[in-house]
This record gives sequence, C-alpha cells and structure tokens, in this order.
Amino acid sequence: MNQSLERIDKVKFGPWAIVTGASSGIGKEFSRQLAANGLNIVLAARRLELLKKLGQNLEKEFGVQCRVVQVDLSDENFIDTVKEATQDLDIGLVVSNAGTGNPGSFIKKNRDDLLIDVRLSVTAHLELCHHFAPILVKRGHGGILLVGAMGASHGVPYMANSGAAKAYVSALGQALHFELKDQGVHVTVLTPGFIDTPVIPKLLEDPGALPMKPMTAERCVTEGLEALRANRAVYIPGLLNRIMNRLVPPSVAQKMEARMLKK
Repeated sequence: MNQSLERIDKVKFGPWAIVTGASSGIGKEFSRQLAANGLNIVLAARRLELLKKLGQNLEKEFGVQCRVVQVDLSDENFIDTVKEATQDLDIGLVVSNAGTGNPGSFIKKNRDDLLIDVRLSVTAHLELCHHFAPILVKRGHGGILLVGAMGASHGVPYMANSGAAKAYVSALGQALHFELKDQGVHVTVLTPGFIDTPVIPKLLEDPGALPMKPMTAERCVTEGLEALRANRAVYIPGLLNRIMNRLVPPSVAQKMEARMLKK
C-alpha cells in the first residue's frame, strides 16, 4: 500500500464507510483513499453510472467491497433510502460530503433553489448524523467527518445561502465532537478553501483570479483523514489556508470573496 494513504485504521473506523457525494471531486477521493486503507465503501450520490464505475474500479484495485446507493440528498426522504441500503452493514465511518456552491446575488435567487441548497447542505448532514451517531456510540468506536467550507462563519458575499449552510455544518460538527469524544467516536469538520474539482468553474468566471492555486483533492482528503484520526474538532487543510484564516480579518476576506464571486 502507498504509505501516503495509510491514514485510517480499518478496525476502528471500519469495516464499512459511507461516503456521500461520492461520484466526483472530494467525495470520490475520500472513497479512493478509504478503500486504499482496506475499508469497504458505500458510495452514495445521484449519478448511478459514475458510482458503478467507481465501485468497480475500487474493488478491482484494492480488493474491497463497494455498495452503490443512488440517492438525491436534497430529497426530504433520502435518509430512508440510506437506512434501507445500510441496515445489514457495520458502518464505522460516515463521510458527509453533501453540498454545492451556488454563487450569485441572494435577492436574485429562486426561492426553491435556495431551499434545495439548504436541504442538501444542512438537512442532509443533520439526518446522517442523527441516524448514524447512535449506531457509532453503541459500537464504542468510529467516526464522522463533515465537509464544510473555510470562512463560512463570517458570511460569504454572493454565496450567502451556501455559506450560511456550511456555517451550520461547522457548528453542528464541533458540538458533536464535544458530545461524542468520551464515547469513542471521532467527529471532525473539514473546512477546505478552493479545491481543484469540477466545482471551480461553476463558482468562478475566471479561476485565475484566485489568490493562490487551488489545493488538490488528494491533499485535502489526506489531511482530512489525518485530522479525523487525531480527532481534531475542526481542520483547515493547507498551511497557507490556515495562515490566511488566522491573519486576514473577516472584513478583508469578505471583500476578496466578493471580488471573485460577484460575476
């Protein structure tokens, strides 16, 4: 096994993990790295063919089992599909990666689209945590990793609703970290900045306007799994991102974000 991928103990966090948003980007990379560590993976997302192809590749490359679950996490009843698909599995790790950027002026956004974003980026995390946390506590070990966003707590201009939803993720995860740490369950909120995934062109008209090169999904996930293993409550991947988050005042960060996202 590649030494760089040895991040997660498959006994403590296995034998099965569920990864939402697994068909592309960070979710796909989480699935790959967890499979490389010997965990079986439940791949959950909307795009069935992409999930099937990923599952087949992971099984072939790493000798693990994969189960594909086609589900729209913005659907109000999605958790019933997840429960049915995982009821016979010993889930030891939940990677809740649901969410998408939806840039633009808040007052020009369609109300229904805003509510879908809230269901995807707030309710989906809530439902997954509420269902799986008691299971993990009963096991006495395991983990939950929630994917939020760097800077969401100060409000992101031209991503007001999406940023607010990610702020909920951070608050929920940090509280659960405290509640569950004495019961053997690790809870970490991963708050990345810009990651080199297919979402970037959707967010930015000119990706070259970013103040620094986007981080690779591989590095983001590697650092996220290390943070989960260490049971960090919240973690920003990338040293430069952590420095900027510490030193740049929120008002200045908002101006930078507004310039990038306004168009």
